[in-house]
Amino acid sequence: MAPPRLSAQALGDAQADKRLEILQAVGRHGSISQAARVAGVSYKAAWQALHTLTNLAGEPLVDSSVGGVGGGGARITAAGERLLRAAQLLEGARRDALARIDQPAGTAAVAPRTSMRNHLRAQVIELAGRARDPMQRVRLQLAGGGELASLITRESAELLALAPGLALLVLTKATAVRIAPLGDAAALAGESALPGRVTQCARGAELDEITLALDGGQRLVGFARHPHRLRGGSRAQAWIDERTVVLARAD
Repeated sequence: MAPPRLSAQALGDAQADKRLEILQAVGRHGSISQAARVAGVSYKAAWQALHTLTNLAGEPLVDSSVGGVGGGGARITAAGERLLRAAQLLEGARRDALARIDQPAGTAAVAPRTSMRNHLRAQVIELAGRARDPMQRVRLQLAGGGELASLITRESAELLALAPGLALLVLTKATAVRIAPLGDAAALAGESALPGRVTQCARGAELDEITLALDGGQRLVGFARHPHRLRGGSRAQAWIDERTVVLARAD
């Protein structure tokens, strides 16, 4: 009988996806704790990575045992081996494609297919958070100008190997973006506003969908609540709830 098909959702860019690196290290060292040390992440982050990868693949990728005569250990399943082979093939195909279009590896950003309308290019400015705090606040500089923040778990920051200067894709739902006229007195206290100009306004019963050309050149889709005075060409500002901002490696 042929083995079940692995979900392609488990396959990210092998160079950027820390989860695949951890899975590979489990195969080499036979230990999740050792794989975590080799990958430079905490044991908790390594477990999170393997759980997420297993959920995306739709099959168990690692068999682990705790205690016993020989002590604890872990091994990659046949499905895990197939996943790693597929990742290697995809990385080779990616390098070949970039070489054919005469573009240095890592400069072509392909937006992931999600329900999130907004995909923005950015760089990490800094990571802030207390030593034992499970959450970290990531300050980001948008390409072309403007700042925003993302609140993520410490394990996610480790798995993405976040560091100042790192290029990222910032993803957020349009429904998490609030847009109002520039200088609106109802601005959200403590959050940075992204200024721009309205390029499109789709009318709704209570909320209007607004497309904003940010001053840095990128586009952002959000919503404005009635009543408002926004029209095509109006100056406006946008706020994004930092708890809804998703970060993805751009390399």
